Amino acid sequence: MLIDTYGRQATDLRVSLTDRCNLRCTYCMPEEGLQWLGKSDLLSDDEIVRLIDVAVTSLGIEEVRFTGGEPLLRPGLVGIVERVAALEPRPQMSLTTNGIGLKRTAAALKAAGLDRVNVSLDTLRREVFTTLTRRDRHQDVLEGMQAAREAGLTPVKVNSVLMPGLNDDEAPDLLAWAIEHDYELRFIEQMPLDAQHGWKREGMITSGDILTSLRTRFTLTDEGSEERGSAPAERWIVDGGPHRVGVIASVTRPFCTACDRTRLTADGQIRTCLFAREETDLRTALRSDAGDEEIARIWRQAMWGKKAGAGLDDPTFVQPDRPMSAIGG
Repeated sequence: MLIDTYGRQATDLRVSLTDRCNLRCTYCMPEEGLQWLGKSDLLSDDEIVRLIDVAVTSLGIEEVRFTGGEPLLRPGLVGIVERVAALEPRPQMSLTTNGIGLKRTAAALKAAGLDRVNVSLDTLRREVFTTLTRRDRHQDVLEGMQAAREAGLTPVKVNSVLMPGLNDDEAPDLLAWAIEHDYELRFIEQMPLDAQHGWKREGMITSGDILTSLRTRFTLTDEGSEERGSAPAERWIVDGGPHRVGVIASVTRPFCTACDRTRLTADGQIRTCLFAREETDLRTALRSDAGDEEIARIWRQAMWGKKAGAGLDDPTFVQPDRPMSAIGG
């Protein structure tokens, strides 16, 4: 098992498959100038599957989430999913994507064994989407989400970040749209993971702001902590149900005490927290012919050193050196 000194057990593995992305979202990446990982630095398909195998069979991992960058840019993605689906015990598998490539891949991913998808979409307005992502691909995302739903990659969860002066007025419209299309909407507070280190706590749209906006049109009933478990999103029942909306308050109400995650970067580093500044190298052990037991030992040791919290409420907090595109969402 992967246990830390605070008694938390990691059962959820986030696997970044690439640092590359076909969008340039303002809260994640600069428009240009990022230095991408070299091919030799990236884990191979075989290495990724082997590490997931160790995690599932030796370390108690029950859920695997494929992330990026944009994981649909990984050429071997469908094969990786198929091989992980064949593991015993079989983990639950999901994928976080910007949705651009889903129209052509959703059916193949479902056939390979993927269970569901999370799609990032911050706005219903094409012009705002282009401003936020620096790419005119709004329609591609909408069509990709529809393809995912039709393929059975459900529930399709939609992740939205609200930015001051751009889409901060869209919360009620996004929820109405999600209900109409049977998507599960989750708002995420903007986090300090942008490559240009431009994040500022002052002026960010908080969970409180989001809920106030939603309540101008909907009646929200707190689902309660028992239903939430270790999930990052606090959820509210909308207008008596059955639809729900979630808010991930990573900054204003962090959920570190219930965290059950461990993260593998695209270049084979273990991160015990999205906001960590330290990493533990598994790639070198892999390529030095270390056995599965040794890899599991290194992973356990890394998890044992996990900190109590992300430290976002500490005035001396220093943002991680690597942007979210490099470490997975």
